[in-house]
Amino acid sequence: MGKQKQQSRRLVLVPCPYQGHINPMLQLGTVLHSRGFSITIAHTIFNSPDPQNHPDFSFLPMPDGLSADRGLIYVDLVANSKVINENCKESFQQFLEQLLQNETRGETISCVISDELMFFAEDVAINLKLPSIILRTTSAATSFARSGLIRLKAEGLLHSHDSLSNELVPELNPLRFKDLPFTLTSSQDKFLVIVSKVYGNRASSAIIWNTTNGLEQSALEQIQQQSQVPIFAIGPLHMMAPSNSSSLIKEDRSCLTWLDKQPHRSVIYVSSLGSIASLSEKEVTETAWGLANSKQAFLWVIRPGSVHGSDWIELLPKGFHDAVGDKGCIVRWAPQKEVLAHPAVGGFWSHCGWNSTLESIAEGVPMICKPCFSDQRVNARYVSYVWRVGLELEELKREEIERAVRRLILHDEGKEMREGAKELKQKIEASAREGGSSYDSLNELVNFIMSF
Repeated sequence: MGKQKQQSRRLVLVPCPYQGHINPMLQLGTVLHSRGFSITIAHTIFNSPDPQNHPDFSFLPMPDGLSADRGLIYVDLVANSKVINENCKESFQQFLEQLLQNETRGETISCVISDELMFFAEDVAINLKLPSIILRTTSAATSFARSGLIRLKAEGLLHSHDSLSNELVPELNPLRFKDLPFTLTSSQDKFLVIVSKVYGNRASSAIIWNTTNGLEQSALEQIQQQSQVPIFAIGPLHMMAPSNSSSLIKEDRSCLTWLDKQPHRSVIYVSSLGSIASLSEKEVTETAWGLANSKQAFLWVIRPGSVHGSDWIELLPKGFHDAVGDKGCIVRWAPQKEVLAHPAVGGFWSHCGWNSTLESIAEGVPMICKPCFSDQRVNARYVSYVWRVGLELEELKREEIERAVRRLILHDEGKEMREGAKELKQKIEASAREGGSSYDSLNELVNFIMSF
């Protein structure tokens, strides 16, 4: 395919304004730009990406209805999704209409690629007779689980089971009812409305997945059989794209120097809250003493504002720092991919967001799983039970934390998980190389876009 022809084509990408959604969309933009496409990122003003990190992209900020109160974004993800879709549609349509008017300058809009939650972008594209593609930023297993919620609701099974039940969900093996991907803040009915829209009949021409056959071949094959449009599994996107930071929080790189001083595979990396969740004072106290009592070195990310009633680490228990000494390093935010790739890191305590799960497996690092909500529960179940490269932490109690850290870092059980993670890493690396499934799927995606 002629590169000159590709360079005349523009793709308009529309990420959802959460870290776990922004990262893969910007990585996708980087991959497609390397294939010759011009990239425009149409984004909300709230949690907007930094254009300086992506100088080759054009950026379009859209009024979102949330920017006046930054706290809103963390209150109710379902309600915020509704507000964003209502407020961004008009400005996005005006922008696309202007781009279409300028097509005589030799550049055409090939298609709109939008996050699965940014419904307005798909609607506008269809109105303007532009092709559109959906990006799903979760695992294939999560899509099955979310789709299954609609069936379970219809069968009356959601209300008849405790959300903490260990009973297996019919037709969703290996998930238990406690693993179902519900949000924390919205009512069940409101959440299911969003799920129905995400996984119902969509007008887009294709679906891109940030996953790989190396992890989810069976699920992807089932999805393609059921899908009316082609699907392209081109993940992990962070491996397919050159390294660019898309972090919304400033990274503290001093932790890499601290890691340089630690023995091989001796450190537990703790980033158990991701970019949204938070802890109570009691929970942070239990976590602190669990880490201290494990006697293992740790790198702990405590996001500013993530501990209730505290700006940062003011509520860490008295005597904790003395007990830990130089075995502990605490930072506000870390360059996660570099941390996971560091030879001193022997395990990752994670909330199991899909990006973090992929990044950990891609580096062969076993996990302690403590999911908070939504797809994290599904991912944790697959990490601990299906892929067997991690263990699930049931309760935030110091004894449980101490035991989990020591199992992962010191015991044979952790060594076996590390070997399993290494094997998965090799599978993922093979899928991303020339001739691998993700590599080939990316080529197919490029050809598909060029066919519009």
